[in-house]
Amino acid sequence: MTESADKPPILPPHIDETVRAIAKLHAAHHRGATPSERAADRLTALVGQPRFIGVLTLLAGGWIAFNLAAPRLGLGVFDPPPFNGLATIASLLGVYVTVLILSTQRRESALAQLREQLTLELAILGDQKSAKTIQLLEEIRRDNPLLPNRHDAEAHAMSTPADPTSVFEAIKETHAEAEILSDLPPPGA
Repeated sequence: MTESADKPPILPPHIDETVRAIAKLHAAHHRGATPSERAADRLTALVGQPRFIGVLTLLAGGWIAFNLAAPRLGLGVFDPPPFNGLATIASLLGVYVTVLILSTQRRESALAQLREQLTLELAILGDQKSAKTIQLLEEIRRDNPLLPNRHDAEAHAMSTPADPTSVFEAIKETHAEAEILSDLPPPGA
């Protein structure tokens, strides 16, 4: 084996810190789970496996086969056709699996919301950093006697960080206008 195959790639410090921060976010989310949430996660993982379908199929098939063959073997039938007991168990199992999946999705949704919040905060921070960089570049251009001093309206506009509240209001207005336009009949109709 080569030396590079033995060692994981070395990441630049800022990327390594980011990877570790995200891992800590996930670990904290999972550590914060209650015992019942952990049990629900494990059960959902079990139910989500393909072999679970196979086990259910075997159990249902065995149930039906036993109840059909029992009279011929001289045994008592506990759920004769149309297998109301099996239908009741299947319905109850469906309700439990549904609740189990919904509770697991609710927890995963909370983690997704944390990631979305982090992404939004980083995007706003990135916008502020970009605006500051443009401000500094414009200042250098103005102060450098070798460069012509001119007004750059686009650079000036880009040197101002976006106001998240204003952007949010503009998005709401634009979406409302789009909904109104989508409700109008097409021209010539």
